[in-house]
Amino acid sequence: MPFHPGKHLLMTADAVGGVWDHASSLAQSMARRGWHVTLVTFGPAPRQDQFLPLLGYHDIDLEITNIDLEWQDPHGDDRQRALDHMASLEESLNPDVVHVNGYREACAGWRAPVLVAAHSCAASWWQACRGSMPSEAGWETYLADVRAGLARADRWVAPTTAFRGMIEQLYSPARPGVVINDGIAMPAEAGSKEPFILAQGRLWDEARNIGVLPEIAGSLPWPVRIAGAAARRGEKAPDGGEGVEWLGNLGRSELNAMIGRAGIFVSPAVYDPFGRSVLEAAANGCALVLADIPAYRELWDGAALFVDPSGGRDLHSALTSLARNDAGRQILQDKARQRAERYTLSATADSYERLYREMIDRRARRQPALPAALNEAHV
Repeated sequence: MPFHPGKHLLMTADAVGGVWDHASSLAQSMARRGWHVTLVTFGPAPRQDQFLPLLGYHDIDLEITNIDLEWQDPHGDDRQRALDHMASLEESLNPDVVHVNGYREACAGWRAPVLVAAHSCAASWWQACRGSMPSEAGWETYLADVRAGLARADRWVAPTTAFRGMIEQLYSPARPGVVINDGIAMPAEAGSKEPFILAQGRLWDEARNIGVLPEIAGSLPWPVRIAGAAARRGEKAPDGGEGVEWLGNLGRSELNAMIGRAGIFVSPAVYDPFGRSVLEAAANGCALVLADIPAYRELWDGAALFVDPSGGRDLHSALTSLARNDAGRQILQDKARQRAERYTLSATADSYERLYREMIDRRARRQPALPAALNEAHV
């Protein structure tokens, strides 16, 4: 294991959704900048196509646990095991800074400075999708850990101003949050476009609101292709319906190829704190049709068509007009790609690295000075 004084980053991640793409791409960026990164996963193990890109980096260690994700364990049955595991990692690795892509693990009693990255949370999901705070029994431990994690973090980050405001409204953290937009490596150029509409999301995910698309697809000028599972494990997938093709869970290379070919990308989501899939589509020159939610407005205003996500009428009208308007679609494709250039992986890594350094330096200034005799003994 190479040793880089003052540059050992311990980062948590999960392989279920967009957090993996964020964490793994950021880990690779930091490794290229001379950091040693220990990436610790919770929940289901990453698939081969997810972890293979990391194997080319000698400065990235992947630690796969069998500990439940915090939002999959709202009662906290695995909570103590998670905290004990993180404490043991600090003892053995002595990281310089800890980046937690969640909340629970920030409560492990770290000596190193801790950054919490707030990508989403159950309370904001419930409010957006169901109009209330979590009502099912057992979420008290999860919500307490979100508050405690934000309170114990040296700094916390949100991917948009809109979501930072939501976290502040829900949890009233003592420290102000920092907005760092997510970023991706921009493709060299947009691919040749084909006449189909692409969406990404699991059918049963209320936040993604994918179910509205099969209802309107049959009368759209272009077919709709949906990347993501159409049924939970053990359940029967629904019939595709006229005008809909279910692509299932695609590997990264397959998904990138599909995004590169799509003429239009649609996201009718009622909840999406950032929208990494939207960014990837924009970077590949897709015309964007997006739900009119705060994060999307913040990032894509002037570079997308916005629709009311509560029903299919606005969505049908926007997709129909865009599919039939070659010139207008080309304008939106160009605007989306130009806007995506604001949200690069390099800019994201710059912002995180500055924050890591600031946290390390601040913690070092707070450490008590060694007695003069000990200082002389270490010369």
